Amino acid sequence: MATLNQMHRQGRPVPPPRQPGATLGRPQLKAVVLKNLIRKPKKPNSANRRCVRVRLSSGREAVAFVPGEGHNLQEHHVVLVQGGRTQDLPGVKLTVVRGKHDCAHVQPKK
Repeated sequence: MATLNQMHRQGRPVPPPRQPGATLGRPQLKAVVLKNLIRKPKKPNSANRRCVRVRLSSGREAVAFVPGEGHNLQEHHVVLVQGGRTQDLPGVKLTVVRGKHDCAHVQPKK
């Protein structure tokens, strides 16, 4: 904790600028699937989660979660991703939008 004299001499510290997330401040981004992944969730949960490694249109690579049961994604498919992390998957901060580009809608249960 700085004293009043130190604050008077040096001023308040300037916080570092915040880094933009994977979508660079945009609501959605187009991406190309590089690889299908199966990730294990954090402690109390146990069901394996379907994810894909994608190359975003900004040039970055990231891991995106595929919501719903079953998907048709393969390598080189084009998908739309949006921000929104998956709580029980560390490092997964994007979600694939179902029903856009090459990602099919979730199939209804029979």
